[in-house]
Amino acid sequence: MIVTTTNNIEGKKVVKYLGIVSGEAIIGANIVKDFFAGIRDIVGGRSGSYEEGLREAKDIALKEMQEQAFRIGANAVLAVDLDYETMGSNGSMLMVSSSGTAVVLEDIAGL
Repeated sequence: MIVTTTNNIEGKKVVKYLGIVSGEAIIGANIVKDFFAGIRDIVGGRSGSYEEGLREAKDIALKEMQEQAFRIGANAVLAVDLDYETMGSNGSMLMVSSSGTAVVLEDIAGL
């Protein structure tokens, strides 16, 4: 399945718009990640554990969105948007959501 942030696929015609599809993932930031992220804040550098968590959440959100699109007969999702938010009383949860437009493109077997 083609998934893109663009509104079209060059050389391919959208033959049917199926609607908006989305996926979400929420991950908890645990005390160990918070501790090491705090050290990184003091000494500088990137927080690998948070970055890994965000990548995993993004992958889950995109996979959920693609599965929803597949279930309704799409072969592509266009205009994909990713959003990142903190949740919880002290921002201890990270949410990644993805949304896009599920479409049917003309035969894409050649891609």
